Amino acid sequence: GHLEERPRLAAPRGEPAAPPTGGKMAVTLHTNVGDMKLELFCEDAPLACENFLALCASGKYDGTKFHRNIKGFMVQGGDPTGTGKGGLSIWGNKFKDEVKAHLKHNRRGILSMANSGPNTNGSQFFLTYAKAKHLDGLYTVFGRVIHGLDVLDSLEKAPVDAKDRPTIDLHIVRATIHANPFADTAI
Repeated sequence: GHLEERPRLAAPRGEPAAPPTGGKMAVTLHTNVGDMKLELFCEDAPLACENFLALCASGKYDGTKFHRNIKGFMVQGGDPTGTGKGGLSIWGNKFKDEVKAHLKHNRRGILSMANSGPNTNGSQFFLTYAKAKHLDGLYTVFGRVIHGLDVLDSLEKAPVDAKDRPTIDLHIVRATIHANPFADTAI
């Protein structure tokens, strides 16, 4: 009955590898067009991740629409009013940015907090469809899509009106929270 210790996973950029019991957090957003699994960067953006996880766990995102959708740029959601003007944090007010130089909007599927200026994070978030360097340093990157990029494709293809609002229903049905120590291996 001897159990071998599992090998440690290699980490990017020369960082020490975390053992598999490191417990990276992940969330699956179950949308009406499919499921997307997101890895959260809790060490780099603890406030954004705590807020997002608590909003997911409490069902605050259930039924919320993706209210802004710009092909080649990003899709935005997380506003319970569906207008793009609402959405409180779990603390009932806006919270500070957690911008990190090494976390960039450098690819498709980056998860970032939406805001209306410095330190105005609430409940709204967006997912990038492409690199968006002009957002770096202005928005808190706190995760990335690790499974379900095809769902991002479906969101991006959805028709929109002149104000970038989807003309068909796109919404989050519910969210499932996971602890996923192997999140990095999915890339």
